[in-house]
Amino acid sequence: MKLESKFYNELKRITPQIRWTRIENTSVFGTPDLLGYTNSGRFFTVELKVSRSNKVNLSPHQIAFHITHPKNSFILVNALGQRSAKLYAGSAVRELVDSGLVLEPLRLGLDACGLFFTELGA
Repeated sequence: MKLESKFYNELKRITPQIRWTRIENTSVFGTPDLLGYTNSGRFFTVELKVSRSNKVNLSPHQIAFHITHPKNSFILVNALGQRSAKLYAGSAVRELVDSGLVLEPLRLGLDACGLFFTELGA
């Protein structure tokens, strides 16, 4: 199983109250990996990334998506070298590309990220 798939399965396991839709899209480049739906009726998107270094590899299409959809979009990075998940707002995509994982995340740790998603729209 690929690292990103394992990351998704772990996120799904800790957030059973969120309805996740995995988006496998080859026709619209840059579309995030996940569509989340909270119990309060709020939709949001999540781009999943796994990084072995400080750099987060986002394609120009992924960057453009977050620039044009700055609200309710997120980038969740599994920082393997740091053994931690880091959550960033889509609106911070330029800073994330420029600074890498030294950029201060919205949440640190997968449990904290899952709680953040669960509380969206609460």
